[in-house]
Parts: sequence; structure tokens; C-alpha cells
Amino acid sequence: MFKVKPVIENSPVLMRDAYCSALSDLAEKDSRIVALDADLVSSSGMKPFFDKYPDRAIQCGIAEANMIGVACGLSLMGKVPFIHSFGPFVTRRACDQIFISASYAKLNIRILGSDPGVTAAYNGGTHMPFEDMGVLRSIPEITLLEPCDPVAVADIVSQLADLYGVYYMRMARKNVPGVYEAGSSFEIGKGNILRNGCDVTIIASGIMVAEALKAAVMLEEDGVSARVVDMFTWKPMDTQLVLRCAEETGAIVTAENHNIIGGLGSAVSEAVVSTLPVPVNMVGVNDRFGQVGSEDFLRREYGLTAERIAESAKQVIERK
Repeated sequence: MFKVKPVIENSPVLMRDAYCSALSDLAEKDSRIVALDADLVSSSGMKPFFDKYPDRAIQCGIAEANMIGVACGLSLMGKVPFIHSFGPFVTRRACDQIFISASYAKLNIRILGSDPGVTAAYNGGTHMPFEDMGVLRSIPEITLLEPCDPVAVADIVSQLADLYGVYYMRMARKNVPGVYEAGSSFEIGKGNILRNGCDVTIIASGIMVAEALKAAVMLEEDGVSARVVDMFTWKPMDTQLVLRCAEETGAIVTAENHNIIGGLGSAVSEAVVSTLPVPVNMVGVNDRFGQVGSEDFLRREYGLTAERIAESAKQVIERK
């Protein structure tokens, strides 16, 4: 069960701190938990884990493909490895290792890609993955996750020890809006309806969930009733929920901090096109590279704003 906060404002808990705390709690109960990092222990907030569990923490250096191989070896030994690096380096650079060594071999690893999309900010285009989920989405049997706040991170991480397979989770490292009340729980593979509406459905994930909720308020002021869905699992997609929203509202807007090619909008469109075609507008990065800038500047530059979502919602309603 989950509960949405009545006021959406920045969470006092950093995303990376929620991740480290949840993983440390798992490690205390489960000796199989191992953490690996690619020379980013401070950036990932994992120093407390490395200090507390030095025999279950491995600094792999700036060698992400090798880190995947190490994790796969640990999986074969019965361990449950959690891997971290910045999003582009742990996906693009290590794609073949994820495909062959992990997924094809049916091993058991968890991969964290931090600072997705515009949250990479001043690290610039080289560190700004707009394509990480799209790169991995075509790998069979992989699970792709994007929690929107620290409460979601903590609950999802707590579930991963007892699951089997290859999991990739992308998340910002620092402050994000707190969407959920403490104690909320999440079912991997199912989306959450955060706000009901009948004119259009906004399906969002990650940092775009808070923007979607803002957009719904803007639309309400203009007499438009917008449903908001947090689709924190991209694969497997909650197709049943997508089709229900398509049937009940007749129009969909997707909102993602990712390239619209191969991203959340693509996945949602695939879900509806062969069964219940409805108009779909995609708010996301329109086939562009990243660049250096503040996150606020980059959100405006790439149109990742509540205003853009609201505008897209009005446009898609006209196409119904």
C-alpha cells in the first residue's frame, strides 16, 4: 500500500542515503549481500556500507565491464551483488557483459545507475544518460526500475535480496521531491495511480512524477481532469494498467527524463497500439545529447517541466 504526500516538496533524505541505508539493513540480515562500486563510493553515498562491511564491499575501479564480470562470479558463488556506477558507464560501457555474462547466463545481479538524464547536471553530456533504459530494455528477462523518491528507493531495494534475476535501477543521487509518505510499499511490475482523472492519463517515472502531479493541478485549474500514474517499473510494463487508463481516459501523455526513442513513451505506446489504440503524446528528450548546466536549466532546455506536460495533455485531448 502507498500514500501520496499532500504537499510535494524536496525530501530531507538524499536518494543515495536511502539506498545505502536500505542496503546496509539488508546486509545486516543477509550475509549474501555484497556491494561493488566503480571508484564512486563517496559519490554513491556508500562509504558507511564500505566502512561497516569491508569484507563485503569491493572497489572495482573505473572498469564497469569488469565489475559486471566480478558481480557475475559472485552470483555463481551464491552471493547477491549490488553494483553502482554513473548511469552511462554501467549501461553503455557494460552492455555486452550485462547481456551475455549476466542475463544470458541467467545469473542474479542488481545494477544501480545514478544521475540519469538531466540530474547529471554539471557533469555534462558524457555523464548524462538519456538512453540507459532504452539500451537495456531489449535484453530479455531484465527488470528495469526508476523510483521517484527515497521512500520508493528504500522499499524497492529491500525487496531485491529475495528476488532472482538481473535488475537495473536508475535514480538521482541527491535531493528530489518527496512524493510518498513513509511506510509506503511498492509492487515491482505494477504502476501506482497517484491521482484519479477522466480526461487524460499522465504516465511518468523518476523525477517526472512530481512534475506530472504539478501538471495535473494546472490542468484542473483549466477544467481538465488528469489521472497521474507512477510507472516505476519500465520492464515488465504494467500493461494491464496502461490499457485500463487508455480505456477510461482515452488519451495518454508519458513523461520521462530519457530519450523518447526507446524509452517510457515507446514502452507505453507498444502496450496500447495493438490492443486499444489511443492518442499518445511523449514528453521527454527528443533525440538529443546532454550538455553542461544546472538541473533547472536543463529541465527547461529539454522540456521536462510541468508546463510542458500540461500543454501536451491539452494537445492529446484534442486528438481523442
